[in-house]
Amino acid sequence: MLSTMQDVPLLISRILTHGQVVHGTSQVITWTGESEPHRRSYAEIGARAAQLAHALREDLGVEGDERVATLMWNNSEHVEAYFAIPSMGAVLHTLNLRLPPEQLAWVVNHAADRVIIANGSLLPLLAPLLPHLKPVEHVVVSGPGDRSLLAGADVQVHEYEDLIAGKPTAYDWPELDERTAAAMCYTSGTTGDPKGVVYSHRSIYLHSMQINMAQSMALTDADITLVVVPQFHVNAWGLPHGTFMTGVTMLMPDRFLQPAPLAEMIETQRPTHAAAVPTIWQGLLAELTARPRDVSSLTQVTIGGSACPPALMQAFDKLGMRVCHAWGMTETSPLGTIARPPAHVEADTDEEFAYRLTQGRFPASVEARLTGPGGERLPWDGESAGELEVRGPWIAGAYYSGPDSEPLRPDDKFSEDGWLKTGDVGTISPDGFLTLTDRAKDVIKSGGEWISSVELENALMSHPDIAEAAVVAVPDEKWGERPLATVVLKEGASTDFAALRSFLADEGHIAKWQLPERWTIIESVPKTSVGKFDKKVLRRQYAEGSLDVTQI
Repeated sequence: MLSTMQDVPLLISRILTHGQVVHGTSQVITWTGESEPHRRSYAEIGARAAQLAHALREDLGVEGDERVATLMWNNSEHVEAYFAIPSMGAVLHTLNLRLPPEQLAWVVNHAADRVIIANGSLLPLLAPLLPHLKPVEHVVVSGPGDRSLLAGADVQVHEYEDLIAGKPTAYDWPELDERTAAAMCYTSGTTGDPKGVVYSHRSIYLHSMQINMAQSMALTDADITLVVVPQFHVNAWGLPHGTFMTGVTMLMPDRFLQPAPLAEMIETQRPTHAAAVPTIWQGLLAELTARPRDVSSLTQVTIGGSACPPALMQAFDKLGMRVCHAWGMTETSPLGTIARPPAHVEADTDEEFAYRLTQGRFPASVEARLTGPGGERLPWDGESAGELEVRGPWIAGAYYSGPDSEPLRPDDKFSEDGWLKTGDVGTISPDGFLTLTDRAKDVIKSGGEWISSVELENALMSHPDIAEAAVVAVPDEKWGERPLATVVLKEGASTDFAALRSFLADEGHIAKWQLPERWTIIESVPKTSVGKFDKKVLRRQYAEGSLDVTQI
């Protein structure tokens, strides 16, 4: 028996049209570094997206599912590309501008990008790469920048505004199969070449609905969201698509990602919500501590990408900014969990804070399971720790192989029955809250027992003299592995390692056998292209003997 429901495909063009018409007065506000930011309404964004689609099709010859890349900051032109490219049937490929140059060239060639839309300020990064980008035929430049850097390049160079000028402000968006590719991102390639994840129209549409749920980000057209998380980082966590569904105004920082301009944006533009990785918030906290601002409008902060230290969460609570933990990855679009405490928990209690410190609860469309070292399934009892595996309508089931081979590449990150093996180790409570204790590659295996590097880091970063801390496993003749604690001191602070060990035991409640014996002070913790701690760099530095390590 078939249903009587209409079969309407879930397409990005429908999100665009809805936002353009129903929420036409909502805005994309782009910070310019000047007294007044640039403002563009959703109605204008929709019209310009149509013009861009006409230009890509008619002037640049983009056909079918060809890839169009963006090398851009978070700004209104990038939002236009976000909607125009997939809505016309092509595939949006957001380039991670923080990847090493050789990896950036690799992903462009692997995806076979024919067109790159780039911000002028990023031409110093793009220009030296162009001789190595074999499929690229056109570069479209938006915003200020030195165009002379492209002189002699074997590509056609276009000005964004000139290209779309005079084009029709409406486009007959095609009725696509909702399962076809809409956008793609590559993982950061921390081990080996980056891996391509291809999102469908359907997966993006469903993911956009989820982030707008009351137990998710819960944004409405009364909100302004400060989108600090880059648009090249897993679709900016779905915010550009989700906001067009609900009419949320977007405040885009463009290239102004330093703590001082972010503080000024919050004070002058009055956002109610913001999203970024913990390292951004650590810098902002230091700025607000040194130079207090009126940030009272910002009442909700979504933190993901890596675990938020409890001390950072408490510090923002005191400023009136309620931090909400989330977990996800490139392969999960990215929303996997979000930490809204259950209704029965009393507000402002230790029990509520404990829920907030978890990575959060799984939404209805994300199924999860824990797998032990021998492949056994572990219970959701809040104690049994195993590798997290997930599946769902916005979870990847394979990686992209490239245009000249099979489109789906088998990989050991996927189980035989199709679940994504996340590489995260943790527990799940009976009511579905995930607590990650480590990455599988970062857990410290000491004398047959596991030590959580994340737990040690969080405890260290609650010390008043510690700005950042990263803990990695290093070889030990007796125990196999032991923790090495690398710490960054706050400006003007000083401490000794014996005192830090005592602090971990007394205030951090760390078991004696888990306390690090090896310590070093570093200027800053190495970061990956998306702002996570890059622990492989620390492990390599230790192996090379380039760290000044004290053993106590």
